[in-house]
Amino acid sequence: MAGAVDQTIIKNQLAQATGNVPEKKEKTVFDLIKTLEGEFARALPEQVGVQRFVRIATTIVRTNPKLMQCDQMSIIAALMQSAQLGLEPNTPLGQAYLIPSKNKRVIDGKEKWIDEARFEIGYKGLIELALRTDKYKAIYAHEVYINDKFDFKYGLFKDLIHVPADEPEGDPIKYYAVYHLHNGGSDFVVWSTDRIEKHSQQYSQAVKKGHSSPWKTDFPGMAKKTVLKEALKYAPKSTEFARQLSADGTIKREVPENVDMSEVIDVTDWSAEYVDVAEDGQE
Repeated sequence: MAGAVDQTIIKNQLAQATGNVPEKKEKTVFDLIKTLEGEFARALPEQVGVQRFVRIATTIVRTNPKLMQCDQMSIIAALMQSAQLGLEPNTPLGQAYLIPSKNKRVIDGKEKWIDEARFEIGYKGLIELALRTDKYKAIYAHEVYINDKFDFKYGLFKDLIHVPADEPEGDPIKYYAVYHLHNGGSDFVVWSTDRIEKHSQQYSQAVKKGHSSPWKTDFPGMAKKTVLKEALKYAPKSTEFARQLSADGTIKREVPENVDMSEVIDVTDWSAEYVDVAEDGQE
């Protein structure tokens, strides 16, 4: 676990940024990211360099006008979640994303819609987190095309066979996720594309409202993430891994002194309309 955060620095910087403390020059989110570099360093796993993380954080905010409009505290909290999990946000690695969202907030006694940053784990991030637990020998997800050789069965003896075609035809008709444990156990989940689309319409406000989101910009990635989460639902998980999964899709507005973002409540208002995101979903 990372060391304690100097909460005074965080509170002072955020107060100055929001205008609650008189200051000649208002702090920008980039000032906050730079000032909190030491806190990011304490949150990050050893294998992730803080200098690279700060560069990525600065770039993704600077190059996404929608994200720059978001509440600064939500951006910092989302970045701290990404740092604590050791996942690079909004890079081609596809591990995690900061997504501009509309969220309801009470300001001066009135409910208002404001722009806030939502933290989301990508399917490659789920795989990375699972493998770090040392419980999984392998974990993966694939799409299935109509001209693939594919068959599966559930029941007392489960089985799955997939031989991809040399040249896939059309769009994927199914997605599946598989995991193998070091102790020899394994399991899989298969969902049709139609089922995944219905799932997105039920649980994604962006899809319901017709807004741009990873469901539009990277449907295959979101589909793989969906079947991976379903497969992992009943898989052996450490307490830490379960906490990490709970960070997915959350909006938070504070950073605790011990930098454990799992202790901070998710303030997402699920009736919110999510705003458009960058077309490629990346930096």
